[in-house]
Amino acid sequence: MEIRSFEDTDTEAVVALWSAAGLTRPWNDPHEDVRRKQTVQPEMFFVAEDSGRIVGAVMAGYDGHRGWINYLAVGDDQRGTGLGRALVERAEGALLALGCPKVQLQVRPDNTGVVDFYEHLGYAQYEAVSMGKRLIED
Repeated sequence: MEIRSFEDTDTEAVVALWSAAGLTRPWNDPHEDVRRKQTVQPEMFFVAEDSGRIVGAVMAGYDGHRGWINYLAVGDDQRGTGLGRALVERAEGALLALGCPKVQLQVRPDNTGVVDFYEHLGYAQYEAVSMGKRLIED
């Protein structure tokens, strides 16, 4: 198992992994999300590869104030192996190397198992209203 930087040839496997994990939504084109990430801090996009197969992925970013973790996904056959933790730690390490003092992430309310996963890694729920506005429609 190797955690490495994302390469363009990983795109289809990563999008398939995100889809299988239930992370994609009709209003977000995952191929566009990959393309956009390749233009902003591409070194903060990691995949886990096992015998030539992409089995995990995570995106991270830092805006100078806080870091973010997005699109963490692990294949069904890899859950419970510590791979999710390893991907989060890789993202956290890359953020810390940039001087990032804190990291945040968002979880959809119906994804309760993931909330438990992140709490086990030391993340806590913050009381905040998450708001957004589309600037570009996919």
